[in-house]
Amino acid sequence: MAIASDAGDVSGQKKVADTVREEFGRLDVLFVNAGVVEMAPLEKWDENAFDRSFHTNFKGPFFLIQALLPVFNNPASIVLMTSINSHIGMPNSSVYGATKGALLSLAPTLSGELISRGIRVNAITGGPIATPLYGKLGMGEAELKGLASQIPAKRLGKPSEVADAVVFFASDESAFIVGSELVIDGGMSTL
Repeated sequence: MAIASDAGDVSGQKKVADTVREEFGRLDVLFVNAGVVEMAPLEKWDENAFDRSFHTNFKGPFFLIQALLPVFNNPASIVLMTSINSHIGMPNSSVYGATKGALLSLAPTLSGELISRGIRVNAITGGPIATPLYGKLGMGEAELKGLASQIPAKRLGKPSEVADAVVFFASDESAFIVGSELVIDGGMSTL
């Protein structure tokens, strides 16, 4: 089942929660993976673009979690998809990195708030993962090879590698992992 929703629209998050409640009753796992990537030097940012990034990458997910609180089972798991840009100083990524850093901060803070309800919150911090995103950013094969050469593993990550980590955080095998961050970046952040 697909539920159409604008991740940056706070009012839409309640509709998503209502649909989940009506169709499924309860929720065991939430994977927060919506996001927008806009890159620009500091002097090129305007307030509208800034707000669009923060609404989609942080505000919408925050209020989605809030709207889903009554629907979560006990136990339940929330997995937040953040970005290595919240850790590294990549040029032109100031706003994107800040939005993902804000999202990352929810893993420990919401864990402290929600663990008594049986809800664990953890984060996956992804580096370059081979998805259609790079094409949308105008990157071709040569740029992707250049990006891969900057990663110690010498390749982009696979979506399945992120999916495996999400399944782990969603499972009982990670029941004692709370408020943690798993970095999946091929070693990029170690440079």
